[in-house]
Amino acid sequence: MTLLFPDLNVWLALSVEGHAHNAAAWRWMGMVKAESRLLFSRYTQIGLLRLLTNAAAMSDRVLTVREAWKVYDGWMEDVRVEFYPEPRTIDSEFREAMEPFAGKASSKWVGDCWLLAFATGAGAELVTFDKALCDFARKRGHAAVIPQ
Repeated sequence: MTLLFPDLNVWLALSVEGHAHNAAAWRWMGMVKAESRLLFSRYTQIGLLRLLTNAAAMSDRVLTVREAWKVYDGWMEDVRVEFYPEPRTIDSEFREAMEPFAGKASSKWVGDCWLLAFATGAGAELVTFDKALCDFARKRGHAAVIPQ
């Protein structure tokens, strides 16, 4: 079974019709094999709920908290989607992913490195529209893909 770990930008694109990457995300989703599993982590779950209920991110399509939970619950009804707990190795994986930035102020990379650490610890392929994150993951020898 292949484990796929969509970044928050992929979950949002799949969840919001009219999102700039919605069509590409759904093309990719259409190619996901039935035996594959798409993983939510607590980080991506919270991020999706936060963005769906944020007027700055959603504009006139902003959802209530209840509506955002319904979107998430809809994903959990898909047999290919599951909530995956943090791998036991998450702390060491996270520190290793952050090492290239150890001497820098790099707030954007903190979240990105956590996503990479989670994917690594779960043995999952990272799926993201973030080209820099995808390139960083690949350079470090991790599986990563940008939906086309």
